[in-house]
Amino acid sequence: MTTTTHPTPGTASEPTAAPRIVVGIDGSEASRAALQWAAGQARLTGARLQVVAAWQFPTYAYTALAPLPSTLDLRTTTEETLRDVIADVLGRSADLDVTHLTKEGDPAHVLLEAAEGADLVVVGSRGHGAFAGLVLGSVSERVAAHARCPVVVVHAPPGP
Repeated sequence: MTTTTHPTPGTASEPTAAPRIVVGIDGSEASRAALQWAAGQARLTGARLQVVAAWQFPTYAYTALAPLPSTLDLRTTTEETLRDVIADVLGRSADLDVTHLTKEGDPAHVLLEAAEGADLVVVGSRGHGAFAGLVLGSVSERVAAHARCPVVVVHAPPGP
């Protein structure tokens, strides 16, 4: 674990844990941009980086009208996506202290839970617009509204 010392005048300096940045990913271009931004910030501040991906069964999965295929394994798919995005965006970044978490649940709730005690949360925004945000609910908006630490929302780079 990396430690940083913050001496206080008149007292002995005690090591403190490195800051922690939590970043949510879902495989989208916006989440890749968020991971890239968070990695840059972690390098600048010496922070630990925790990459989080959440999965949950769609609500229609619980109805008899739209059964899910028996071969669907959202946990494995999410874990593979998480590993692939980390490898694609960060490569072999030996200069970063990176951990990751994959958890079942509502993405905003999982991110907020992971962000407890964090110094910063970074999320991507796909920019669906106001109407889609109202209908679908925006993870980035919910995290920004409820996080107990600063939140950075990174937009996907413009398309071709």
